[in-house]
Amino acid sequence: MFKVSYDGGGKKVLWQELWRHEFEEALARDPVVIVPTGSVEQHGPHCPMDVDITGPFYMAVAAAQRVDEFPVLVSPPVWSGFTHYNMGFPGTISLKLETYQALLADVLRSIYANGFPRIVVINGHGGNTAPNWAVTTQLGEQNIFPITFSYWQAVRDEMAAWSEADNGQVGHGGEWETSLQLYLRPHLIDRGRMVADVFPNPYSDTLRSFAEYAERRRDTARHTGVMGNPLVASADKGERLFNAVVDKLVRLVTEMHRAPVRQYKEFGSHCP
Repeated sequence: MFKVSYDGGGKKVLWQELWRHEFEEALARDPVVIVPTGSVEQHGPHCPMDVDITGPFYMAVAAAQRVDEFPVLVSPPVWSGFTHYNMGFPGTISLKLETYQALLADVLRSIYANGFPRIVVINGHGGNTAPNWAVTTQLGEQNIFPITFSYWQAVRDEMAAWSEADNGQVGHGGEWETSLQLYLRPHLIDRGRMVADVFPNPYSDTLRSFAEYAERRRDTARHTGVMGNPLVASADKGERLFNAVVDKLVRLVTEMHRAPVRQYKEFGSHCP
């Protein structure tokens, strides 16, 4: 497994570990900054609370370590998310939607103000997907253009092809999130407490693809907080998923580094 924190060998990639002159050196080489977002929330009886943080954070670090042609930095993760619907079990910490969006926006504005316009936001929590998109869209008015995505959006085809039980869906403490944790941190998975469960959408199969309530995982059919089947999870699946996302992330930051920085004022009513 790769190292996360700098130990005196190799290169630094974590924003919070850099010295001032290292930021100045990075700025001269068209760097990219990756911002992981997630949450602290229940993930069934067998997973720790920080599943949605560790996935994107470790993916970001691995991608940054693989790129040598230019600097890729990983910001401190935004660990608190919008997840009120997971408050049915102890351990969940949720922010109000407005608080979460204001926090993420301020983080992105600060990174941009430091001279880093090339920013990627990689998310690990389903409840943050729409808020992240709204924030990054809004920041365009301020000439700040991050790319944001949830990691499973980058590997839909791979997950569908490799899935044994959850039809390629990321779920919640199910086949894929549990597999990822078995690869990254197997000592934090309690195999003896694994259970499969589903979210009881009341609508017909014809309508479920678009008619669904906001996620409420405390209302799973067996009241376990799990959406999916962790019983078919494996470290091998987790490793394949992890590397597939990292490969896409490396490609993304490489293309972003080569492309000119997007400028809002080139078009429309905001032209100078």
